[in-house]
Amino acid sequence: MENRLTKFVLDFSGRLALPIASYAGLEITGESVEDLFSIPGSQFKSVMALADRYRMPVLVTAIDPTAEAEAYGCEIVFADREAPRIVGRLVTGAAEAAGLPDPVPGDARTRVPIETAWRLTAEVGESVPVLGTMMGPFALAARLYGVEEALAAAAGAVGEPETVETLLDNVTGFLCRYALEFRETGAWGVLVAEDIAGRLTPDGLGRFSSPFIKRIVKAVETADFAVVVQDGRAANAHLDALLGCGAGAYWLGPGVDMGAALGRVEPDTVLAGNLDPVAVFQKGTAQAVGEATRVLLEATRGARSIIVSSGGDIPPGAPLANLNAFYRAVAEFNK
Repeated sequence: MENRLTKFVLDFSGRLALPIASYAGLEITGESVEDLFSIPGSQFKSVMALADRYRMPVLVTAIDPTAEAEAYGCEIVFADREAPRIVGRLVTGAAEAAGLPDPVPGDARTRVPIETAWRLTAEVGESVPVLGTMMGPFALAARLYGVEEALAAAAGAVGEPETVETLLDNVTGFLCRYALEFRETGAWGVLVAEDIAGRLTPDGLGRFSSPFIKRIVKAVETADFAVVVQDGRAANAHLDALLGCGAGAYWLGPGVDMGAALGRVEPDTVLAGNLDPVAVFQKGTAQAVGEATRVLLEATRGARSIIVSSGGDIPPGAPLANLNAFYRAVAEFNK
């Protein structure tokens, strides 16, 4: 489906650049990771600091890997310059999966990105795209069940795959309601972060991820509101299952050949990626970032449906000099 987000990308003058950089704004504001994910005002300041520095054409709320799990009852730990993490497992078997609570969007820290989206849309108006962010179905289910345990159960090695499917059915209903809350803010879409599903086999992704994302797409996507599926761990072998979600946009990681992906989608389907967020942006030099960006731009020259970006969220502490190099390379390409 063509929507106003995909039309914005296709009509953009030059190549649109949009790295996923939830933490980078903290290098400007000086606030903590806990502030970013706990205080809407802090997240708003961080997003706007990046937007002002790099004249970003699209604004994205920070990707919190734990907010939805906390709303279900998981214990969360914050540390300096690290992503928040979950302690232990909330669900260990079928009975617990069937008896999960039914959280409401806005419970616990899920209110933070919603309120941030409200503030961003009020700040920039209707002409600037704002995207909300949330976990994908398998990503959330795996955090409740334990990531390694969920992957093993999905593979049929340990545990019961049916328990994972029970979890997926539960969390997908919540995520549909959560995405609708973002739609109410006036946001142009929601980015669904489903990285963990890229660790499944292609058949596993087709069973435990894509059908549930498709439910979200059918429930919330309109001509004015896009679902953007982000799976930075997917490989070329996952593309058929991943693209079966039916979303209007996909954010891909370094394991995917962007040229191959282009050949598998409709001309109005947007693809974003796929520079490695760790090897390139966090651990690379500014020179290496610039060179990797130029290579990606040249490899996809003429493809207006591609957003040049990181394949996933750039980790905390990545130097701003590397983002500077990324944007310089894009600016030179767009001359």
